[in-house]
Amino acid sequence: MSEKFKKEKVDQLIKPFKWKKGSSSSDAVDQLWFSNVGFNGYYDIVEHVAGNSKCECYIMEDDHIYFEGSNAPLNQPLSVHFRGPLTLHKFAFYTSDSFYADESSSSSSDWSRAAYYDDSDLTAASNVTFMNHKGDTSKCLGRAISYSDSTGLEKASNSTVLAKDTLISSDDEFMIFSTVSCPDSSVYDSCGVYREGIPAYEGFYGDVKLFLFEFETPTETQTNSSSFSAYDMPAIWLLNAQIPRQSQYPTNSNCSCWASGCGEFDIFEVINGTNTDKFLSTFHTFQGVESISTGLTQDAYFERDTSGSMIGGVVFDSNGNTISFMTDSLSFNESISASDLLDIISANKDDESSTALSSVSATYTATSITGSTSSFKNDVAALYSSKFAGLASLLLVFFNIF
Repeated sequence: MSEKFKKEKVDQLIKPFKWKKGSSSSDAVDQLWFSNVGFNGYYDIVEHVAGNSKCECYIMEDDHIYFEGSNAPLNQPLSVHFRGPLTLHKFAFYTSDSFYADESSSSSSDWSRAAYYDDSDLTAASNVTFMNHKGDTSKCLGRAISYSDSTGLEKASNSTVLAKDTLISSDDEFMIFSTVSCPDSSVYDSCGVYREGIPAYEGFYGDVKLFLFEFETPTETQTNSSSFSAYDMPAIWLLNAQIPRQSQYPTNSNCSCWASGCGEFDIFEVINGTNTDKFLSTFHTFQGVESISTGLTQDAYFERDTSGSMIGGVVFDSNGNTISFMTDSLSFNESISASDLLDIISANKDDESSTALSSVSATYTATSITGSTSSFKNDVAALYSSKFAGLASLLLVFFNIF
């Protein structure tokens, strides 16, 4: 089987990235604002996933994962994904007790950094685990995730930080998880069921969260050919962290929770090979759309800079506002004041496109709702990156027991 495993022909409903509609607008902006994000719903529980010759992937028939509230289901733990051509210079993840993008700073809390990577100071990396798709190959599951080496391209035997100025090419991907190890694979534990033999780590928790990036997306220098599935189409996106731990590119929809709507948000993504200068933002949930594969994309776009660094990110606020933005006045400090972030959002108002997601609510009776432990798990993740790692391990054990 070719190393370009993404070339395998798979069902449209379970292939997240190749059949999306492109933008028809000519409006380049610095900010894309989605309001009314989050709904009450549920998705399938993957009960068993195995890439053997029988491709044994099952979902539970009589139960689901239920979610509710602002930003749901993207209020659940997320992994962060990158596709080339791309060089990642900085990454940071922040949490806040409350943040209201459409109100004054007096009602918002400051942001605390819970994960960090800077390729100019690799020793400062905190609470980040770099992974890629270089694990075992399966006909129905595709390639398993594995530790990434310093180039982002090969498998490593343990957690390794990405080297300075690392450039990945078209089709190449890597991802970032936290450094919090998952409990054993089980439908009853925080990471759910995941593929056997992988290094399994938690995603980034928080109902209210902020992801920041400094990156380059130079034009692909390789010659295009049929071997590429996404030629010169860089992207940065978020997935429900269960998806890559199960199967990011399966041929059987039961092998992943993606097809049933556990959540994806594309922050900056080129999705049209004839418009490679446009980054779009797309929701892939069932909030107001019939096709999760197509999802909801705004017509406006971010202009791709192929000759220099770009700085931007996405914030999920307390009121169900999801805002992707670009800026030239952003720091990656250990803390960011609410007023500083509000100033950036406000400064982009004159160069913004906005849309409201449809209100929708599934009817169900759930004994428990996922996401209620978000702040606790964020605290644990922060402890893991500090001198209290031992205490964090103990807290995580107690959390999984009770």
